[in-house]
Amino acid sequence: MRMKMAGKGIVAIVGLVLVMVASVVECDGDTVTKVKMVRGKKMCDKGWECKGWSIYCCNQTITDFFQTYQFENLFSKRNSPVAHAVGFWDYQSFITAAALFEPLGFGTTGGKHMQMMEIAAFLGHVGAKTSCGYGVATGGPLAWGLCYNREMSPSQTYCDDSYKYTYPCSPGAEYYGRGALPIYWNFNYGAAGEALKVDLLNHPEYIEQNATLAFQAAIWRWITPIRKSQPSSHDAFVGNWKPTKNDTLAKRVPGFGTTMNILYGDFLCGKGDVDAMNTIISHYLYYLDLMGLSREDAGPSEVLSCGEQAAFNPTPSSNTASS
Repeated sequence: MRMKMAGKGIVAIVGLVLVMVASVVECDGDTVTKVKMVRGKKMCDKGWECKGWSIYCCNQTITDFFQTYQFENLFSKRNSPVAHAVGFWDYQSFITAAALFEPLGFGTTGGKHMQMMEIAAFLGHVGAKTSCGYGVATGGPLAWGLCYNREMSPSQTYCDDSYKYTYPCSPGAEYYGRGALPIYWNFNYGAAGEALKVDLLNHPEYIEQNATLAFQAAIWRWITPIRKSQPSSHDAFVGNWKPTKNDTLAKRVPGFGTTMNILYGDFLCGKGDVDAMNTIISHYLYYLDLMGLSREDAGPSEVLSCGEQAAFNPTPSSNTASS
């Protein structure tokens, strides 16, 4: 199973509310898209899938370029009898979850090509972290993403008592890995719950009971910086992040490699050409193929890989967990 234990970097919370002052309102009654101008910028609201007056909602939304058949192609073995989460994951749950974050730019940043690239990148992580495809698995090992929705044999409860004043562990709760990008530890469940307005600290099991919530927690991880001074995986991928001199010296550049650095740090990155990193890259490239995109668009090795990158947040030697 590819779901690993998570490091103890607490994830910062990004507000999901965009505050804007409207000046002129323009509405097109013939479409579901509402448009208005805010301080000279075009803002849109597309209803349920991209709701909340955002510049990003003026772009295509995810259902415009990523449809049910593509989801089925990417995760073709997830409902096989031997899969461990048969019937749990589906396209509608993913789109419903993504709708919460599309006004913030998830899958709606840039033109259609960048939007498709981001979905492939995000799902590349998801597929790798939830795969049960090994070796000569039917359909190939890359076809088995979304096989799991939880860690099958937890080695501990993942309760860190040093957060007892902010995210105290609930009696009887276990904070093992759950979701599409598995989250671990009480402090990460607490932070995700605050952002999603769900009591995950007392009820971490909700994530393995609701596919929409499981995808929401994963997208929240993707779009939320670990620290305010650092980029989110989303910003690092779509080019919103501008590396500092220190980032350049650490060989951190915008692209897929840095998304792995943000999500997994030195548990995966800075170790050269290791199998765990290459598994994630392979899923990403495989999904690019299935979505009709070119592997060349993923960039050269220094953009695609994090093997030579220094971690944003080096792990203290006392920690032994990995995400």
